[in-house]
Amino acid sequence: MTRAESAESWLLQRCGRWSAAFLSGFREPFPCCRCSCRRRLLCGIMVCFRLAPVPGSGFVLLCLVLGAVSSYALELNLTDSSKATCLYAKWQMNFTIRYETTDKHNKTVTISDFGAATYNGSFCGDDQNGPKIAMQFGSGFSWIVNFTKEASSTSTYLVDYISFSYNTNDNTTFPDAKEKGVFTVNYHVALKIPLNDIFRCNSLSTLENSDVVQHYWDVHVQAFVQNGTVSTTEFLCDKDKTVTTAVPIIPTTVPSPTKPVVGSYSVVNSNGTCLLATMGLQLNVTHDKVASVFNINPNTTNATGSCQPQTALLRLSSSNIKYLDFVFAVKNENRFYLKEVNVSVILVNGTVYSISNTNLSYWDAPLGSSYMCNKEQTVSVSGAFQINTFDLRVQPFSVTEGKYSTAQECSLDDDTILIPIIVGAGLSGLIIVIVIAYLIGRRKSYAGYQTL
Repeated sequence: MTRAESAESWLLQRCGRWSAAFLSGFREPFPCCRCSCRRRLLCGIMVCFRLAPVPGSGFVLLCLVLGAVSSYALELNLTDSSKATCLYAKWQMNFTIRYETTDKHNKTVTISDFGAATYNGSFCGDDQNGPKIAMQFGSGFSWIVNFTKEASSTSTYLVDYISFSYNTNDNTTFPDAKEKGVFTVNYHVALKIPLNDIFRCNSLSTLENSDVVQHYWDVHVQAFVQNGTVSTTEFLCDKDKTVTTAVPIIPTTVPSPTKPVVGSYSVVNSNGTCLLATMGLQLNVTHDKVASVFNINPNTTNATGSCQPQTALLRLSSSNIKYLDFVFAVKNENRFYLKEVNVSVILVNGTVYSISNTNLSYWDAPLGSSYMCNKEQTVSVSGAFQINTFDLRVQPFSVTEGKYSTAQECSLDDDTILIPIIVGAGLSGLIIVIVIAYLIGRRKSYAGYQTL
C-alpha cells in the first residue's frame, strides 16, 4: 500500500468517506504536525498537500481543515514552500440560483452544502499573479476569489473580484432546465484592506445579479499574511461597524392589504434537491401590545437548510428576518409533519423578537408524498406569534428528481366534505322549524278548554 493509500484509509476511518475524498487527485500527503491549525472542527484534522510548482515559490502546501460536520463553515490555511502561512480564510456562504424550466416557469435553487469541496488552483501568489482561493464543489460548481496589491500603495491590497460558475446540465440540481451548460457570473468587489490586518465581516453581505444571489457572512480573511502569522488586528466591514446602531426597516406594521407573494424554496445537499416548499407567508407578531403584520417577499428572502433521515430544516432569512426555521420530523416511520418553528425578527423599533415552539403538529402527510393546502391556513406558534400560509405545498423528505410527489390535500381544500355538511345542516334546521311549529300549534288547539 502506498503512502497516499494508507493516508486515505486512515482518513476514511477517522472522518468518513467525504473527508477522505479530499485526497483524490493529490500526491504525497504531508504529516499533519507540520501545519498550523487556528481552529479545529469536529474531526480536528489538518491535512497538507503538495501541489504543482508555483513559479518563484517552489512547492505550495495546501492545508485543509477536515471535519465531519458543518458543511456551511469553510476554512482554508494556505502555506508556501517554507511552510509559512501565506493566506488564511474562514467564511460561510450560499448561492441562490434562478433558472427557467422547459415549461417556461422560473425555479430557484439554493446551494449551501459544500461538504465535498476541493481547493485545486488555490495559491499564495507570485511576482506576476496575486493570491487566489479556488474552490470546486457539487456537480460542476466552482468559486474563485482573486486578491491583488495596489500599485499605488504598499500598505493595502484589494479583494479584486469573485467568480462563480454553475452547471445546469446537472439534472438533479436543475431539473427541467431549459438552457443547458456552464454559466459564470463575475462580480468586481474592489474592497480595500490594510495589508497587515485580517478582514472581518460577520454581517450578511449580498452580491446579486439577474439570476444569481450570493450571500456571505462570518468572513475572516487575510490574503497577504506577514511573516507566516495571521494578524489579530481586525479591519471591520461597514456593516459590522454600524450593526449596533443601525435600525432596520420593517415593510409594514399594519395588516398587509393583499395576499403575500408565493415563493418557491428548496434545499440541496450532496444527493441533489432534498426539500421543496412553495408558499406565501404572512407573519403576525404582537409585542408590547403592538400588533405587526407583514408579508415575506420571496425575491429578497434567502433559503437554506439541511436534510437528515428523521428531520429536515428549511431556514428563511432576509434583512428583517434573522431566521425563520421550519423543522419537519418523521413519525411512526411512515408520516412527516411540521414539528418545530423558530423565529427571530427585527421589529420596526429595532427590537429583536424571538420565539420557538418545538411541540407543533401541522402539515401531516405520508412519507413519499407532499402536503398541500391552497386555502389560507394559520400556524399558531404562540399566542403572540402566528404564521398565515397561502397556496402551501411542502415536501421535506423523499424528493425525487427535484419534483413534488402526489399531494395530500388539507381538509380546507376538500370541498367534497362540505356538501353533506351543508345538506345535513339544512335538514337539521328544517326539522327544528317543523318541531317548533308543531308545538306552537298544539298549544293553540288547547287554548279554548278549561279544566273541570
